[in-house]
Amino acid sequence: MKITVLNGSPKGEISVTVQYIKFIQKKFPEHEFEIINIAHDVLKLEKDKKEFLQTIEIVKKSDGVIWAFPLYVFLVASQYKRFIEMIGEQGVTGAFEGKYACALSTSIHFFDHTAHNYIHGICDDLGMKFVESFSADMDDIFIDDKRRILIKWAGDFLQAIQKQAPTNKSYAPLQYGSFTYKPGKPANPVDTGGIKIRVLADVEEKSNAANMVDRFRKAFKQDIEVFNLRDIDMKGGCLGCLQCAFDNVCVYRDKDGFMEFFNSGSDSDVIIFAGVIKDRFLSSRIKMFWDRSFFNGHIPTRIGKQVGYIVSGPLSQLANLQEIMLAQAEMSEANLAGVVTDESGDSSQIDALLDDFAAKCVDYSQQKYIKPSTFLGVGGHKIFRDQIWSRLRFPFDADYRFYEAHGMFDFPQNDTRYLEFSGQMIKMIQDPKMREMVRTMIKTEMLKGYQKVVETK
Repeated sequence: MKITVLNGSPKGEISVTVQYIKFIQKKFPEHEFEIINIAHDVLKLEKDKKEFLQTIEIVKKSDGVIWAFPLYVFLVASQYKRFIEMIGEQGVTGAFEGKYACALSTSIHFFDHTAHNYIHGICDDLGMKFVESFSADMDDIFIDDKRRILIKWAGDFLQAIQKQAPTNKSYAPLQYGSFTYKPGKPANPVDTGGIKIRVLADVEEKSNAANMVDRFRKAFKQDIEVFNLRDIDMKGGCLGCLQCAFDNVCVYRDKDGFMEFFNSGSDSDVIIFAGVIKDRFLSSRIKMFWDRSFFNGHIPTRIGKQVGYIVSGPLSQLANLQEIMLAQAEMSEANLAGVVTDESGDSSQIDALLDDFAAKCVDYSQQKYIKPSTFLGVGGHKIFRDQIWSRLRFPFDADYRFYEAHGMFDFPQNDTRYLEFSGQMIKMIQDPKMREMVRTMIKTEMLKGYQKVVETK
């Protein structure tokens, strides 16, 4: 059989992901695997329609498609995302329809599920027969049992094609409205009180998204910063080259102005992203901005700030994207101040939502209001903490220095208070009488500290 591998690594052949594919290729020599370096060559595919269509023809003639990619900031790389957008823009979705598909990622398991959810949703939208995802840790290939599981997964995928196995659809088609937002005038613009607000938008002129951004701007008495990301000097997406890992300096530094632009917003108190739903995410331009921000490595760059979104499109149908929005804020040690969409189909309601959003941004910023992290932020931090302490200590030297200086290596073995208490209690309950006494008292005793706070604070 002919299997097309759509490689989502910007590094092309020189990538961990491709090594996993080549290992599979070696184990199944009876099948033909053709690797296409989509993310690496996306600019060429954009400029040369003939070459893009040749790529699509390869997909069309294949028996199955493997979407193979490394994780880039909660998703796939912006270059890969751009290719997916082009499939719809160029009207070539038919080449994918009915093809068997699967997804293989390599990562440190940081929000790999959101990337896989996205690709699975794209496959369902394209009418593909999605079999299964496989999320490999980057180092799994070195472990015998992990290699065995990888071979089993790949074999099951190939067998599904041969048997023409039935598949389920997990994601319903997105339903887009045709509503045109007509903004009204704000009755009581908000005083920013010196709070610095920056809007980063990827919008087309006179679109709902553009009108919402303009209406949000007018909700303040003072001017706020509004930038269209299409005007920001970004020559390309993150290359995954790790040239930034030692000292947080991007390899693009002398080629475009992204680093300077990003750093110029370091004193912003509120950062709002605005854009349109494209496939099952925001635009590849916004994704490029997020990916390029990785020159800061795993260091939180919005500590104490307010973050929000203005979105045109069916966001309520995209739980995966909503989770990413919250997770990104929490991982940055910022607060998700709110999200406003045009889904209500009611201009006056959208105006009210934007006015309320503007007021919250200022109030939350002035009050330094940061909600506690959920599992998304707590779990994500622990993954980064452990990886930077050990496996990623090199090459992410800049990350290590920051984590060490800011007390972010908060391992549980350092919590001596609870460790000592637990040790004492475990020793105590070795006596059967004490064990029974503790058992009868534990519910009331554990509440005493909380009750004291309620009574005295």
